[in-house]
This record gives sequence, C-alpha cells and structure tokens, in this order.
Amino acid sequence: PGHVQLLPPQNVTLLSKDFAMILTWAPGEGSPPDVTYTVRYESQDRLDKWRKVPHCRNIPRSFCNLTCALSNLYVKVRARVKAVWGRSQSPWVKSQFKDYYSDVELAPPVLTLKVRDNSIHVSASFPLPTCVENLTWKYDLNLWEAGSEDKKKYEGYFRKDTVTINTTALRGNYCFSARALYESINLKHSEFSQPVCVLLNHKG
Repeated sequence: PGHVQLLPPQNVTLLSKDFAMILTWAPGEGSPPDVTYTVRYESQDRLDKWRKVPHCRNIPRSFCNLTCALSNLYVKVRARVKAVWGRSQSPWVKSQFKDYYSDVELAPPVLTLKVRDNSIHVSASFPLPTCVENLTWKYDLNLWEAGSEDKKKYEGYFRKDTVTINTTALRGNYCFSARALYESINLKHSEFSQPVCVLLNHKG
C-alpha cells in the first residue's frame, strides 16, 4: 500500500549530438510532476555490469550527458533509465548500443577572425566536452567573395591551428565558413558554419 504504479520512461534513446553522447527519454504516461530519474550504463566489453552515473541520479530533467562518464570511447555502450517517485520506482528501460568513436555527430565550429594590415587570421573553436579534447579534431575552411560561387578551400587543419591568409590582393566583402572533421572508421564532418563576412582593404 502507498505504492503508485509508476510507468517507465518512454522513447529512451542514446544519441550522439554536437560532440556529446546523450541519453534522452520522455516521462511515462501519467507521471507525477515531481518524478525524478536515475541513469546507468554498461559497455559491450563488460556486459551486465551497469555502472552508476553520479551526475544523473534522481534528476528532474529527461536527458543525461554521458560523454565524460564513459570509461572507453571506443567501445559500444548502452544506457538505461528508471523513474523514481517517493518510494515507487518504475522498471528500467534500455537504449540501443552506440559508441562515441564511430557514432559521434559533429557540430560546426565557431570562427574567430582577426584582421591585420595585410592578413587575416582565422581560428575555429569547437564546443567539445573536456574528456574528448585530445581526440584529433580537424576543420576545413572556405573563403569566397560575397556573391561569388568560387570558393577557396583550406583543408585538414588541426583544431588548434590558425589559418593565416594574405589579403593584399583581396578587395571587397569576403566570407568565411568552416566545418568540423573527424577521422573514425570513416571520415565524418559537420555541416558548414554560418558564413562570417568582413570588408577587406576597404578604402572608405
């Protein structure tokens, strides 16, 4: 008595988005508004050992960022979640298996431009979780004159690299856009970022 039949979370999905591995779910039907959730994960090299995720224990929200909790980014993992309300608990619901290394989905980098007298310095920053800083992220950069289809490509720069472009011969409005790259089992890349445009050698 005093126990409520708590329905399990629905649509439990492990997804890779913007460099992160995130478990998402929807509340079970008729869930009380103050229900909380607890998440665990297991990896394919140690099945049936469900590891705790300390920052996703009794949480009110319906997602959990697992990226930096994973013990190995190269092994497939799956996660499970249960609803908790007072002394009632729902059954666990499991996600499918995924691994960060081959399933990671990339977000476009954010470009920073520094205009000097005869050059422009372009760097790209990525919204990376700290634990994947050391993987070999790269980016491609495109440069074109606004209105033109003709793009100059700078390819395969490492994430921390700055691309320096001589602007002596460039006059007018020039645009830059970049995409993130990652070499896993196959080459992955993000969409290109929104263009950033600057006026070069503009004689006002």
